[in-house]
Amino acid sequence: MARHNIVFGQDQAVQGGANYNAPRFGQSAQAAPAQNTQWSSGFAPQGAGSAAQSTEHLEAMYARPSASGHDTGRMTMRDALNAITATLGIVMVVGFAVGILPYALAFAAGDAGAQAGLMITGAATLIGVIGGLVTAMINIFKKQPSPFLVVLYAGFEGLFLGGLSGTMEYFYPGIALQAVVGTLAVAGTVLVLFRMGVLRTSPRLNKIFMVAMVAYLLFGLVNIGAMLLMGQSLREGVLGLAIGGIAVVLASYSLVMDFEGVQHAAEAGVPRKYAWRLAFGVTVTMVWLYVEILRILMILRGSD
Repeated sequence: MARHNIVFGQDQAVQGGANYNAPRFGQSAQAAPAQNTQWSSGFAPQGAGSAAQSTEHLEAMYARPSASGHDTGRMTMRDALNAITATLGIVMVVGFAVGILPYALAFAAGDAGAQAGLMITGAATLIGVIGGLVTAMINIFKKQPSPFLVVLYAGFEGLFLGGLSGTMEYFYPGIALQAVVGTLAVAGTVLVLFRMGVLRTSPRLNKIFMVAMVAYLLFGLVNIGAMLLMGQSLREGVLGLAIGGIAVVLASYSLVMDFEGVQHAAEAGVPRKYAWRLAFGVTVTMVWLYVEILRILMILRGSD
């Protein structure tokens, strides 16, 4: 189901989709023993004298409430949504707290406070980039999902987005709010179209996506080299807008992959802890989408 998504590349449970043999209540994910088909009903053979007791026992079992995801240890859609909400919430709260610092310190101490705020946001951006990259690599290649590492990644991404947004907001007032609205609009549209069945992945589109991603990454490396050697970015003007538009389309398709991953994992009944791996994947895509929209707005505002 999500074999094409690098974030889920190390998860056999998430990859397996409907073929995943989810453990039953009380069993581990690694070693769910095979059922004994001879006594699959759960009752031992009984004589005619205990038929009444067997009937009462059976009726009592049917009267019990259905086992929930918490009882079975399997992930439900609610588990995934809770993990996604918590992870994105951490990014937004930390980002807002960092991003507002230049304005808050400028209000308290004037220009000196504003400069101090910009220094803090710059440091937060650098720490967020390094910490986010390290924790992202660990989460991607770690075989078992770790809620702590996913939350830590969200915190670093909050520092990165907050620092970047706070700096850009100081020079281009209103740009951060525009980027947030644009990101939510794109993500909301993709979600609605996905729920309607309009947007779906396919093997052919997945191949096109991977080729486009490789080209996008290669262009990014060339752009870094141009900035180091010539001191000028290639992502400016019309070319920058075109690359940004392509990146938004790629991020939107990645969101479709993430939504399919959540849906298939919930249907397959993977262990509940995998909700955090799914939340990590959605967060990676949302951060990428926000940065690309912010970059487009910077180009547009800079050309005014």
